[in-house]
Amino acid sequence: MAVPRTSRSIESRSRTGEEIRKAFLGFFAERDHKVIPSASLVPEDPTVLLTIAGMLPFKPVFLGQQERPAARATSSQKCIRTNDIENVGLTARHHTFFEMLGNFSFGDYFKEEAIQWAWELSTEVFGIDPKHLVVSVFREDDEAAQIWREVVGVHPQRIVRMDEEDNFWASGPTGPCGPCSEMYFDFMPELGNESIDLNDDKRFIEFYNLVFMQYNRDIAGKLTPLANCNIDTGMGLERMAQILQGVSNNYETDLIYPLLEKAASLADIDYQSVDKKKQTSLKVIGDHSRAITQLIADGVIASNLGRGYILRRLVRRVIRHGHLIGIKKPFLVELGEAAIKLMQSAFPELLERRQFILQELQREEDRFLETLDRGEKLLSRVLLSKPKEISGEEAFELYDTYGFPLELTQEIAQENGLKVDEEGFHLAMERQRERAKAASSTIDLTDQSAIDQMASDQEPTSFCGYQVLERKSIIQALIVNGEKSSLGIAGDKLQLVLDVTPFYGEGGGQIGDCGLLLKDLSDVDGARVVIKSVSRINDVFVHHGYLERGKLQVGDIVNVVVDRSSRRRAQAHHTATHLLQSALKQLVDPAIAQAGSLVDFDRLRFDFHCSKTVIPDALDQVERLVNDWIAEAHILQVREMSIDDAKAAGAVAMFGEKYSDQVRVVDIPGVSMELCGGTHVTNTAEIGVFKIISETGIAAGIRRIEAVAGSATLDYLNERDLIVKQLAERFKAQPLEIVERVAGLQNDLKSIEKLLEETRQELALSKAEALMTQVKSVGSRQLLVQRLDGIDGPALQSAAQSLLDQLGPNTAVVLGGLPDLSDKTKVILVAAFGPEIISCGLQAGKFIGGIAKLCGGGGGGRPNLAQAGGRNAKTLNDALSSAKEELTSALS
Repeated sequence: MAVPRTSRSIESRSRTGEEIRKAFLGFFAERDHKVIPSASLVPEDPTVLLTIAGMLPFKPVFLGQQERPAARATSSQKCIRTNDIENVGLTARHHTFFEMLGNFSFGDYFKEEAIQWAWELSTEVFGIDPKHLVVSVFREDDEAAQIWREVVGVHPQRIVRMDEEDNFWASGPTGPCGPCSEMYFDFMPELGNESIDLNDDKRFIEFYNLVFMQYNRDIAGKLTPLANCNIDTGMGLERMAQILQGVSNNYETDLIYPLLEKAASLADIDYQSVDKKKQTSLKVIGDHSRAITQLIADGVIASNLGRGYILRRLVRRVIRHGHLIGIKKPFLVELGEAAIKLMQSAFPELLERRQFILQELQREEDRFLETLDRGEKLLSRVLLSKPKEISGEEAFELYDTYGFPLELTQEIAQENGLKVDEEGFHLAMERQRERAKAASSTIDLTDQSAIDQMASDQEPTSFCGYQVLERKSIIQALIVNGEKSSLGIAGDKLQLVLDVTPFYGEGGGQIGDCGLLLKDLSDVDGARVVIKSVSRINDVFVHHGYLERGKLQVGDIVNVVVDRSSRRRAQAHHTATHLLQSALKQLVDPAIAQAGSLVDFDRLRFDFHCSKTVIPDALDQVERLVNDWIAEAHILQVREMSIDDAKAAGAVAMFGEKYSDQVRVVDIPGVSMELCGGTHVTNTAEIGVFKIISETGIAAGIRRIEAVAGSATLDYLNERDLIVKQLAERFKAQPLEIVERVAGLQNDLKSIEKLLEETRQELALSKAEALMTQVKSVGSRQLLVQRLDGIDGPALQSAAQSLLDQLGPNTAVVLGGLPDLSDKTKVILVAAFGPEIISCGLQAGKFIGGIAKLCGGGGGGRPNLAQAGGRNAKTLNDALSSAKEELTSALS
């Protein structure tokens, strides 16, 4: 590979990216740093979707939540950031995927060692001439400035003080924080030391950041010195490669340039020769191909949620930019192969997961290519109308129908000097969500506006259902038969709000409770309300049911009774869902993430991101592990805490779910810890038993497991037992003999079907024989066009071929008919042409396809034998007449 070089160079020997990485890690390993392998791009930290910084894997250590792996550590951490994705390819050094080299001290060495080693590494190991170096310090950090000036010997004018925005790091509003010091490479040292502006990207590039964690900031903003100070540093590998390899941008280093060359070869162009726009597309492809390869290797599956959406967006940008530079065929697999080859020495897991990576790339490319052309045509039509902006509805249609991420539409619009109505897009999406929600709702939509209004007038409902299942409550509001009212009578359909309720309102995947409301049943006006379900609208619990007897009015005090059996079933299924997710993560793939769930009284459903079928053996192991945990009788620990404390404790949150500042954590010690507001058993033994019913794929990269637990398992088994008994009785067999008996019947059926097909063929041939007298001569050739009903497609083809064989190579045979005389919507047409007919320029496939259109259909096949179909039997005779006329004319 010939990396393009510029005339600008430095006095150091050019090093490959791999050599830079090894030199950095080796330098600090020699100084007693433990080399830590790169963590996954899917972080353990639930507050972020992806690993966005080299220090992220060490964040719990810096916050005192985890034991340090060593007093000193060093790593080359793979990272992904997409917050400024629009700059990728346009600037010299913006990337989505990058490697961050870092050295860390956990209460060991501090500023002087960190600064001296950074200088030594840069000047002695990497050979950078000091005249090319400038450093920055926090405006108040006199200690760091003094070390740079007096210990290292940097010229005072090349030490630049900067404000808090640039040179002060904090983990959050409170907690560990401290000043930073950064090293910059000066591409133009000849301009001198006067008026140095480190924001001048053409002259300076920041390549090494040293963070000195020396304070703790409290809620009032007061800084208190830490007892143990820490060091966190980061050197961008791609930036150092640009510097040491003397190229004009990061993309032309050996870390990325081979991918630009690969993409260029696929488009049959040369990177150095094409215009700036195509160079930008090549850079986007090169950058994103590294990102998507690494994301898939770490278990991310393309989807419309969370990190899966980020992957899908990157993949689709690659495909589109491939189209822009002229790649006319699927190319992601070839590009993925090149990316794996380029990075496998540093990340051997890429080679181990090669097949999975390439399969996922091909699957996602196939999915997008199905709609890309149509979407681009639609967008082109919109652009041709020269609008002031692309409307939100148009952008949403591209997203919803053609799979264009909003950002992709915005990018194309920006290329054409337009904007996208982003607010209109989100409104259109919200309307779509409301439509989907309404379509799946069990609530009568004619009632919904009244229910929404009722809920908006109420204070949030106090929920006491974690502690009790029965209590006194007051009726706060009523909807009777779809209208707001203060009184309901027997037979009325009701929606009502209570001041306090033990009924669980549907949420977090768990359906609402059912039960009764009772009011003084001994009185003639006593009431009994059957509650069928409970929903939530902005923390107001709406109880849906009907008044079975008596009267009920606003202000009444009622006894609220949750159905205990149903609640127990829901609790068993909800806790079993937590166990199931943990078992899948442990036995199938640690990267599995929840995509949705349903906790019902009679079953549970768990949807999760996974690109492959979970094989039966793995399902058996998962089921067995869940039942082992149930039998171990784990006592659940349920606590309320701040969201930050919950995340710090390692609680699993569902991506895309919004949580309040205070959250409820359901902990099954040693097994599972999740943020969850649902109801659960107190001990796993209460579940009793767990049984997986099915595992299926429901969307690209999303699998679904349905299961039963607790007493619902008995219902499931009783139902299956009844089926087995009925089958045994019908087949006059023992239960264990049923499978064998069914297999025997299937074999008998196959034999009968084969015999029936042979009979059909014989019937077709017999009917065909009778048509021999209808052959028409056209010059030296023969033509037979006839209707033949009651014959299916394969038999009709056999008949046409048999007639052709008998009549000779100078014959054209066309047969048409209704395979089922009672079905006037299915027509079959067959054409068989001999070699002499084909030599006249006629082809059976093209000819019969045109005739079929007269019957509202189409089809085709080989030049000598083809079949087509239609949907209109009324035009069959006309179609056959047309076939006879066209062939007669063509053969005359």
